[in-house]
Amino acid sequence: MTRRDRPVRTVVLALAAAALLAGCSTTAGGADGTDRGAPSAGKSPGDASSPVRGPGPEPTGRTPDGTLLVADFGADTVTFVDPEKGPVDSVRAGAYPYGLAVGEDGRAWVATAEGVAVVDTERRERVDLIPYRTKGLGPVTGGEYRGGGMGIALAPDGRHAYVGVNVPGGDGTVETIDTRTREVTDATGVGRRPFDVDVSRDGREVYVTDHDSFDVTVVDARSHDARRIEVAPYGTEGGLGSWLKPHYAAVRPSDGRLLFPFEGEKLVVLDPRTGRSTVERMTANTHQHGVTVTPDGTLLAVGTGPIDPSRDEGPSLTVRTADGKEKVIPLKGPHEDVAVSPDGRTAYVTGGFTRDGYWNGITVVDLDSGDTRRLSAGSRPLGIAVL
Repeated sequence: MTRRDRPVRTVVLALAAAALLAGCSTTAGGADGTDRGAPSAGKSPGDASSPVRGPGPEPTGRTPDGTLLVADFGADTVTFVDPEKGPVDSVRAGAYPYGLAVGEDGRAWVATAEGVAVVDTERRERVDLIPYRTKGLGPVTGGEYRGGGMGIALAPDGRHAYVGVNVPGGDGTVETIDTRTREVTDATGVGRRPFDVDVSRDGREVYVTDHDSFDVTVVDARSHDARRIEVAPYGTEGGLGSWLKPHYAAVRPSDGRLLFPFEGEKLVVLDPRTGRSTVERMTANTHQHGVTVTPDGTLLAVGTGPIDPSRDEGPSLTVRTADGKEKVIPLKGPHEDVAVSPDGRTAYVTGGFTRDGYWNGITVVDLDSGDTRRLSAGSRPLGIAVL
């Protein structure tokens, strides 16, 4: 998928848009033919003030460091995963959880279709389900375009959580939650489908990646004033039907700039203070979703697979050092998001994916050798964190 192929790509995307209005859509089945394991119709989220556990065994002690936590987009749970053995427990969070963030106190904040779940990862139980303030979310349902929470992040001091809330058919919001009172204190307007939320290193700004608006909303964490900056290195041609939109971002540790990978071809480096950006070359040549960055500035970007199989490369994980050198590690099948072990040697890539082709597991990647292995994990896992 190279820049010189843009005229052909435009035709391909126009045809895709005729079938799929918004470019990234979901179907009911996984790549392995299994059902998504979605909550049954009318299922109650339960009393949000009472601890809620999944069907797994009672925990016998504290959750070991290094355990993985994934959001089960195909169900209503989060799953605890031993990175060597696989799933060890699950906790009911809320319908169709998308993103999650874990604080220093061990509590996970999980964006679901019903509200933000608060999960005590030590005791492995849900301790709260905070309803959204945003209106117009529609009925609780699944799929990529469902209403409710998508991206979520915590302030560096852990005092606030910020969740992007999708309003079907319109602009979304980012809701601010006081983590001590567990109440929504503000809802700020952002763009369409807030896939990802990030916070500046000093906690003063919140960055919301607005997938269907081709932009990022920068929110002042104190005043809640917001301004939007276009992020569209290929332009905005095709509108909702375009595939060439921002999905996820990472905050570069060295200078606070935002990093947006596009199609394994372009890395947009955006200064959120000035709105100015530069574009650097990438080499994976595949559609890209989840990203993370390590303390030394190494960027990891998940390649979900080709838009046009006759021209584009397959799924991969790009490992890009701070000086721009890239290693592209092939993956089997589409993936969505990525987390890295504390020692920086292992990546964990979720197989949930927001479109067809997902699978119920994680690919474990040795970042030195490039070796990979598959690990069973939850039901269509999307968001992931290392505890």
